Amino acid sequence: MALLRDTAWTHLCSWTETDSLRTHARAVEIVMRAAAHRYGDGAQDEHSWGLAGLMHDADYERWPEDHPKRVVAWLVEQDEPAIAHAVSAHYTQWNVPYESTLDKALLACDELTGFVMACSLLRPEGVTTLTPKSVKKKLKTLKFAAGVDRHEVNAGAEMLGVELGEHIQFVIDALRPHAEELGIEGTAATA
Repeated sequence: MALLRDTAWTHLCSWTETDSLRTHARAVEIVMRAAAHRYGDGAQDEHSWGLAGLMHDADYERWPEDHPKRVVAWLVEQDEPAIAHAVSAHYTQWNVPYESTLDKALLACDELTGFVMACSLLRPEGVTTLTPKSVKKKLKTLKFAAGVDRHEVNAGAEMLGVELGEHIQFVIDALRPHAEELGIEGTAATA
């Protein structure tokens, strides 16, 4: 039986207490569900790809020195080896081989989703008017969202075989319908 989304969310919340990391997990889940339709087999992949996005950093807050070993072990226990492998490979410096499109998509969507969210928080209109040009400009400012590894952003797009600007637009488009839930609708929306 496939891992249920509610079970995964409950487990994530038991290990992750901060709203910011839970929001990041939710945002990557949203983008990965959309990525299943763009890069995967659509509805057939949506659930598992979404779970990979949701769970990829589940152990990071509590056990940063073990990340992602604990969540990978938990996913294997849940009989989700493909998701476990994608999570184990979502950072190129870990030198885990990229065996599937899911592996590549999680790498391509994780850091970029966080970066797009950070860009959206700076704008009065939030994600609504964000463009790939603005995101690319911010990527060059290394002090902005300094925790986002620019190498990973570029490596992910390259691995998927997609132009970076096109992939940025894809992430923006995936996040827009969820702007209010994610807190990236901008100050103009609440004024």
